[in-house]
Amino acid sequence: MIDATMGEGGHSYAFLSRFPDLSIIGVDADPVIQEVAKERLAGFGNRVRFFSGWAQDFFAGYPDDQKRPDTVLADLGISLFHYEKSGRGFSFSGDEILDMRLDCSRGVSAAEILAQMSESDIADTLYNNAAERYSRRIARAIVQERQRGAITTGRALAELVKKAVPPAYRHGPIHPATRTFMALRIAVNGELTRLPEFLEGALKTLAPGGRLGVISFHSLEDRVVKNFMRTKSRDCICPREAPSCRCAGRRSVNIITGKGVTAGEEEIRRNLPSRSARLRVAEKIKEMQEQ
Repeated sequence: MIDATMGEGGHSYAFLSRFPDLSIIGVDADPVIQEVAKERLAGFGNRVRFFSGWAQDFFAGYPDDQKRPDTVLADLGISLFHYEKSGRGFSFSGDEILDMRLDCSRGVSAAEILAQMSESDIADTLYNNAAERYSRRIARAIVQERQRGAITTGRALAELVKKAVPPAYRHGPIHPATRTFMALRIAVNGELTRLPEFLEGALKTLAPGGRLGVISFHSLEDRVVKNFMRTKSRDCICPREAPSCRCAGRRSVNIITGKGVTAGEEEIRRNLPSRSARLRVAEKIKEMQEQ
């Protein structure tokens, strides 16, 4: 099995405990959280191995002579570790440096994005990545604030957003800065741009008869996963106006989960973040053909 977003190793621990013949390769872009997973999974010995890097890079470099996985799992949510212990500004409740990178060795931080982007680009990022309805008001406030000084902490950004939005929005069911923080995190880590390449690589690497499972936590991610699996499950992907099929049948998966699996009431009581999770699973039935 490939745990493509291992995090603290919770999913891997459950699988390794339940299936004594299973071995896992755990992939994660954050070397700090990977050390947490290594400590947690140490008791399983050589049944678990680790790869430090992005999942799409792992699959792109998967050796042709290595045994192919029967299962690939990706949990696209951000670990509680990052909100509570990383100190990188994922949470708007503290004075942490506004970084948000999973891999701090490359890329630009959230603070740098806010300092460098134009007002229109900030607004587009907030709207396109998180459907923030007040994206333009927030972007305008960010640009005005950075003229007085850099926005460097999560708390400073959260307070700025809170002041920028209408009073009714400040007292809604979620913190008014929730979508802004999500949009910035997605932009910093390229989450939506990496996802299609990951899905293609994972399905290509998966052994025929194996299953790909993806847990998403917001509609933009879920739409990408849903459309990918639907496309791969079609017998024909030719344009509707085509007089006859020319793709020679490209169906490579069966969709196992239909509309996806969501948490029940009991699970939500035990694990509140699961309320927004949706699991989609597809079974590979044959090798993928070149598009």
